[in-house]
Amino acid sequence: MTLSTESIFLTTDVEGFRVCRETRTTSVSTMTVLYCSEGYIDVFYHGDMLRINKGFLFVRIPDFTQELGPYQMSPDFAFKQVTIDADIYEKLMFDHMRVEPNWWAKQEYVKENPLFELNERSREFFDIYFELLTMQLQDKAGGLSQYRKQILMLIARAATMEMLNYMDKLALVDANGRTSVNQSDYTFHEFTRLLQQYPHEREVQWYAKKLGITPKYLSEICKERSEKSAGEWIADVTVAELKHYLRNTTMPIREIARIMEFPNASFFCQYTKKHTGLTPNHFRKEKQA
Repeated sequence: MTLSTESIFLTTDVEGFRVCRETRTTSVSTMTVLYCSEGYIDVFYHGDMLRINKGFLFVRIPDFTQELGPYQMSPDFAFKQVTIDADIYEKLMFDHMRVEPNWWAKQEYVKENPLFELNERSREFFDIYFELLTMQLQDKAGGLSQYRKQILMLIARAATMEMLNYMDKLALVDANGRTSVNQSDYTFHEFTRLLQQYPHEREVQWYAKKLGITPKYLSEICKERSEKSAGEWIADVTVAELKHYLRNTTMPIREIARIMEFPNASFFCQYTKKHTGLTPNHFRKEKQA
């Protein structure tokens, strides 16, 4: 079985896995979740051959990982896979950045440790979410309406929150949201926490001053931990928020600019064009088409 929309790809077929890997999962702008129910698959990932055994969930986060390389399956390999594109992932992360205090630490853990052995209860939850997605994609009545798109988004969001909840149970992140005591890790975590708390501050110097370090050192830490500069992180958060307002609301451009604390609507339009390649109105029309 293979089902797909423009943004979601779901499969339980070996041929579907091959097609998805060649057309979607090799892109760094997708998120893939694969559960192995029988046999195993070896996948070249992050410079090593990674074996996904029966009972394990593989999670690949976009923008933080390399492309998936060659693979080899056992004859009895059976699996369930969901791959979502960048737009959905950006929306999910926009939501979680507002409610999840340790979102960065958990993402960093998944980046370095993409395999999770699921217990029986967690497998049941995964099967439920997978079945819900399957039912929604199989129901062709009325086409992929705006309601259906929102339902798919809600299911994906619930599944993501379930994964974060499972990670909490594994105690992967300490009470302070750190995965290690390394000072650069802690500084980077504090920077991302400030990004959540003050999402409309857009100057690297402002964050560096809050952290008591120089802007150059802050960017060096960000580059070391994530391969993105502090300025790129700030831009990513800002762009995710403006996309959210343009895609999911009918607010006038000047109102979005005011809420996001841009000096004026003109500056907001220039910023949007620079970072998305489209003016706000064109971006909104394209996403609603």
